Amino acid sequence: MPSFDVVSQVDMQEVRNAVDQAAREIATRFDFKGTNSSIELKDKEHQIEMRSVSEDRLNALRQVLEEKLVKRKVSLKALEHGRVEDAAGGTVRQVTRLSAGISSEKAKAINKFIKENAPKGVQSQTQGDQIRVSSKKRDDLQTTIAALKEHDFGIPLQFENFRD
Repeated sequence: MPSFDVVSQVDMQEVRNAVDQAAREIATRFDFKGTNSSIELKDKEHQIEMRSVSEDRLNALRQVLEEKLVKRKVSLKALEHGRVEDAAGGTVRQVTRLSAGISSEKAKAINKFIKENAPKGVQSQTQGDQIRVSSKKRDDLQTTIAALKEHDFGIPLQFENFRD
């Protein structure tokens, strides 16, 4: 029976490269001179920590990071920006989390969407942090993928393991 998996993943190597590029750009840009701005990837928690002297500089820092992520084809939907906090030495910081995997609420929404919009005979079930979609007809699965791509669930979706 043909099937495929719906997953939400982030390529951490590309994120690491984007953070490194952003850090190099911040070190050389004139408007960041003397602002003590920094950007750092915390690998274990999948977080990016940004620091600067003011909220305006922090917003510029976030914009540089987002540009680098887009160039490396990392979806900005995977970012969850925390609130801006005061830090030591009169600086501000912001922690951005990288979300990977499909949460149970999102999985319910995706399953409901598939039931309502997919052709008859398409079935879906949640398996951990991914969703397995199956049907007797391959064309129905391709129609389902197209419908899922058009709808915005607030998370980046990828489609893997397409099997006949």
